[in-house]
Amino acid sequence: MRRSGLVAVSVFVVLVIAGCGGAAAPTVAAPSAPAAPPAPDPGLPARLAAEVTGDGAFTHLQRFQEIATRNGGNRASGSPGYDQSVDDVAGRLREAGWQVETPTFDFDVFTPGAQTLAVGGTPVPGPVALTYSRATPPGGLTAPLVALADALADPTPACEAADFPPTVRGAIVVARRGVCPFTQKQQLAADAGAAAMVVVNTEAGPLNGTLGSVAEARLPVAGLSKTDGDALFARSGTPATLVLETRSETRQTRNVIAQTTTGRTDEVVMAGAHLDSVPEGPGINDNGSGSAALLETALRLGGSPPVTNAVRFAWWGAEELGLLGSEAYVAGLDLERKRDIALLLNFDMVASPNAGYFAYDGDDSDRVGAPAGPPGSAAIERRLLAALGQVGVQGQGTDFDGRSDYGPFIAAGIPAGGLFTGAEERKTPEQAARWGGRAGESFDPNYHTARDDLANLDRVAFDRNVRAIAATVGGYALDLTGPDGVPPRAQRQPR
Repeated sequence: MRRSGLVAVSVFVVLVIAGCGGAAAPTVAAPSAPAAPPAPDPGLPARLAAEVTGDGAFTHLQRFQEIATRNGGNRASGSPGYDQSVDDVAGRLREAGWQVETPTFDFDVFTPGAQTLAVGGTPVPGPVALTYSRATPPGGLTAPLVALADALADPTPACEAADFPPTVRGAIVVARRGVCPFTQKQQLAADAGAAAMVVVNTEAGPLNGTLGSVAEARLPVAGLSKTDGDALFARSGTPATLVLETRSETRQTRNVIAQTTTGRTDEVVMAGAHLDSVPEGPGINDNGSGSAALLETALRLGGSPPVTNAVRFAWWGAEELGLLGSEAYVAGLDLERKRDIALLLNFDMVASPNAGYFAYDGDDSDRVGAPAGPPGSAAIERRLLAALGQVGVQGQGTDFDGRSDYGPFIAAGIPAGGLFTGAEERKTPEQAARWGGRAGESFDPNYHTARDDLANLDRVAFDRNVRAIAATVGGYALDLTGPDGVPPRAQRQPR
């Protein structure tokens, strides 16, 4: 356990025999004691909320866009664009007095080749190998197509073993996208004896995704757009040929970890955002927006702020490849270092062009998908919803569905929460009435595409979220007690 304490300083008195008279030189002055840390400032949360703005954070987005433009249009982990993003963020934090590290970790680089699908001899346009997909045999894989029940209203297609009938053995399985991870779908398909899998999007546009890692991938898996894949559900039993040429190699990339020099190091307030983009685009909303919000908050807070609790910010690498940066970080913490983290705030996409205003559902009050977060997560949700209310918007819960970097922290029992403005899901009429925007359209129609750029953001939503983030970080840095008087730490198991 790392705790702050007093450091004993030994003072040496040096006598110098001067000249023939042998007179003693004056005693060398002892070094001055380190300056005492600043007393916690009750006005810090309000000051941060006033000083941290969307306009200020937008300047960081402009740099992320410039970096992507110089480097093939993206900032994907393992690319020069990502490395330059890391250097930019780390350099600015060091200038602001933060203690900064950029620890490396290994990750698998996935390179697809030919990707084709033919059903009954007719080519199907647009198959995309999911990241880390296994390759098909040379010349492709030919097998009957077996479509699972096409229940568009079912939020969990291909998410339970019971979804896979015996007919999938040796077949190319077709299933809808749903709330469970692609890794889970293909593992269940493999357990049922399937030879390959095709996942059809439930929204407009292509389907891109990851199987988590080379070790987790068990089948050749392709994604199709809704337009291209809808017709396959009526073609069960038709012979199909899938060609996926893929290869992987191991590389290194980096996280950015920055901590204040002040505050209790056994009650760390941690906040994170992934810094990498997908290879298909510059990643300005996903997730330049969360990264820029944290960076602007860090620069305004400064490296030695008047806080009670130390603040630690993280910019994760390889999130788009399966939360790899945050997983590597949490895996490297021993039990006491995990216990030193009072809570984790996660900010992934906070400027979606058809924005919603979501806080992660820490208490599972919405009863959707995943269960509640670790004890203390409910208090974080309430505090974030209160912060949104302070900037003039009524938020609502969103599921801890495992798609962002809170996942490894939740698995370690660390209370978590965060803000989110939506990805490929469609905005409901009720949400449009509450927040404005376009009902029936995706919160971010540019998700994981080249159009996720500076021109496709909701600047009002960005400003609201940035200010709510700053106020929440500042509030927890000063006092872990939530708006209901209960701190997340009090709801955890004792040390």
